[in-house]
Amino acid sequence: MPKGYVIFTEAIKDPAGMAAYSRAAGATLAESGGRVLSADPEPQTLEGEWYGDQTVVLEFDSVEAAQAWYESAGYTEARALRQAAATTNAVIVAGFVPPTAG
Repeated sequence: MPKGYVIFTEAIKDPAGMAAYSRAAGATLAESGGRVLSADPEPQTLEGEWYGDQTVVLEFDSVEAAQAWYESAGYTEARALRQAAATTNAVIVAGFVPPTAG
């Protein structure tokens, strides 16, 4: 089963509000087994245009675990803080599983 990744691109309007979101979301992440792989305020755009001024990548054991975290009661409360403090794009993607030889 491939890992699940949540990727946020955020245009932050309220840094203090985002700090409150980070504290609230961090607690839910620990409970769900999720991990922050990157939180970069200056991602290097290689091609095209990139949205926002911060990119965050989270890792979960599966896409289902990522979805469960995103829809959890605790994260739903935290998400409201983020939505008030930033304009965000968010996706869940599956990790790559190499094809088996055969």
